[in-house]
Amino acid sequence: MASTSNSEPAHPVVFTTQTRYPLPSQKFMIPASWKRYQLSQLVNKALDLPKPVPFEFLVRGEILRGTLSEWCAEHGVGEEETLEIEYFESVMPPERMSTLPHEDWVSSISCQLPGYFLTASYDGALRLFDYSQNLVQTVPAHSAPATSVCVVPSSPSEPENSFLLASASHDLTARLTRVSLSSQQQAKAETLASLHLHTAPLSSVAASRTHVLTSSWDGLIGLFSTAIPDADEVPLSLDEAAHGENGRKKRRKITADGEGAEGEGAERRARRKAPAAVLKSHTARVSRVVFGREPGGNSAFSCGTDSTVRTWDLENGVCISTITAANKPFLDLALTPTGTSALAASTDRTVCQYDLRAASTSATTPSVAALAHPATPSCVAVPSPALSLPFSLSPSAPSSSDAAGGTGTEHQLVTGAYDGVVRLWDLRSTKGAVASFKAWAGRPAGEGRKILSVDWARGVVGVAGEGGVEVWKVGEGGR
Repeated sequence: MASTSNSEPAHPVVFTTQTRYPLPSQKFMIPASWKRYQLSQLVNKALDLPKPVPFEFLVRGEILRGTLSEWCAEHGVGEEETLEIEYFESVMPPERMSTLPHEDWVSSISCQLPGYFLTASYDGALRLFDYSQNLVQTVPAHSAPATSVCVVPSSPSEPENSFLLASASHDLTARLTRVSLSSQQQAKAETLASLHLHTAPLSSVAASRTHVLTSSWDGLIGLFSTAIPDADEVPLSLDEAAHGENGRKKRRKITADGEGAEGEGAERRARRKAPAAVLKSHTARVSRVVFGREPGGNSAFSCGTDSTVRTWDLENGVCISTITAANKPFLDLALTPTGTSALAASTDRTVCQYDLRAASTSATTPSVAALAHPATPSCVAVPSPALSLPFSLSPSAPSSSDAAGGTGTEHQLVTGAYDGVVRLWDLRSTKGAVASFKAWAGRPAGEGRKILSVDWARGVVGVAGEGGVEVWKVGEGGR
């Protein structure tokens, strides 16, 4: 048994780890007054590491925040009882990398494309930036504020050097837009289809390889195929026929042979798609809808201001289970990487974790954990691997080996709130955030700082809201 001190009460401890820094199997007598810092020093000294590596310590599923004696007193653990403590690499402090200029509020950001950031703005436009902060493409996709944007996962039949975007808007439509990139030519974008169902503003959009989900304030969820039809599936209204789908009056364009061509240009007009299915169960606004984690995309999950999280069977188009909370209008939803828990942000200033396997029809469903915030949390994201693309990365894009952290990301999430603060959490210790940072800290007092969207991929967190867009490097703690 290794002893570290004889001058104060000590506690028997056995260390374990799943990192690449294992200690020899032995029992240590650790001073009861020690905290994380001293324990981390002990591990580094015992391993004789050439460069110090900071570690966090997990005691019976909870990250150690104070001293060993404080933890033992709180949990009723006696002095002679041996503690098994697991250690893993600490999350490095967040580091601000860049800003992406926008003239209007930014409602949605995606970091899923390697080497690029994708945004949706209140001016109705979608924008693509590279990692060097260059604006690669602006797509005037909508005639009203765009509320959500995502990348449709690529399939083997995708055209080379291109990808498909899905976006949602207050103009009552979602749209599918093809963006083509080339090192020799300027990026090009073409809206291929508009998705029609809703009678109120759309709140979110999600995509699998074959389908798109839309959610709306009208309480409905639409399921659409990503296939582009040869003809419209939804007829134009009289007003749209006269003024165009985006409200701009149609003009007669003269072609090279002198003949007139109707429309806003001679190019092919976006096809109008109807839903393959309509999902009805919510009794108020639907705030967010996402696909399940299982292969095939046969399930979906949604949350709304009716204080429910619902599970959907997409093959049959029915709600198969409902999590009901007490007075928790939900604003955003994300699934943990394993897909077994839902993380739902609410106007009651909490983000709650719900076990999807325990969903029932009872009056209320208790949460597994609740993350308290001083201001309303508007968005939540978990770390995710970047999407595969049918072309090479931007030269400035980090390789997968550059992404911080290791394999312990199944416990981590980031939240953005109306106080302008992004918080990093670990579900193994929910008393407080692991780290936090304030977005747009240099903005003058009185100017808007609400965060509306966050996304996290490959060690990079994108923050969008009233102050525009900031990009931060946030390490993912290894385990």
